[in-house]
Amino acid sequence: MSSRTQTWPAQNWTTPDTMEPAEALGWRWTMHGDHAPPVRRSLTRRLLGIGAWGFVACCLLGFFGFLAFVYSLDRFEQRPETRADGIVALTGGAQRIGDAIDLLAKGYAKRLLISGVNEKTSRDQISRLNPGQRQLFACCVDLDYRARNTIGNAIETRRWAEANGFDTIIIVTSNYHMPRTMVELDHALPNLQKIPYPVAATIDPHEWWRNPATAKILASEYLKFLAVWLRTRFEDDPERSSVAHLISGGAPSQRVNAETTVR
Repeated sequence: MSSRTQTWPAQNWTTPDTMEPAEALGWRWTMHGDHAPPVRRSLTRRLLGIGAWGFVACCLLGFFGFLAFVYSLDRFEQRPETRADGIVALTGGAQRIGDAIDLLAKGYAKRLLISGVNEKTSRDQISRLNPGQRQLFACCVDLDYRARNTIGNAIETRRWAEANGFDTIIIVTSNYHMPRTMVELDHALPNLQKIPYPVAATIDPHEWWRNPATAKILASEYLKFLAVWLRTRFEDDPERSSVAHLISGGAPSQRVNAETTVR
């Protein structure tokens, strides 16, 4: 939109060479539109630039954090340096259970808890996977059928350790899963000594850059680790966690018959 306004020339009635003909006659065109003033445009560009640089900085920070996470994972299994009262193996791979039973057989602890067992899996089925140690299942192995996820594993581990009066436990799970597991257990059992035993046979974290499947697993676990670390900063008890109940579809650890929980 434009409007025409009249301007009065100077009294000497001389017109500079650069003056437009209409302006020399006393008329000047002025524009009235939706264009933002130059100051506002420059402020908008500045804010967009700051946002873009902030996004790049967050991406770089996340990438370097991912590298730190990956290269902190153990590539090889190492036997615990000390013995403990109990061993906890988190389900998710047959190698975890086999290594935990092997530790129990070698006298690293008195009892073993296998946490997160599927309700359709019986004690005999698990023992058949480890035929050389079947006698241990009759005396020293407890099965947890209640935990649905890592939060539930931490809750059931706490109940089991408190019921047995344990002060030290060995944690057996995959190497990439160990950081998140330790955060959950430290949150649920801050006063219990925990000795990690990462199972490294399933994945080599240093191969992430040339193995898309490995990179996908590690990236997913890294994001879960960050989410758990953040969540535990604002919670007092995992059993009263609204977030834990939400992601677990009702409860991170459900009640089932005592006869099928620990035998």
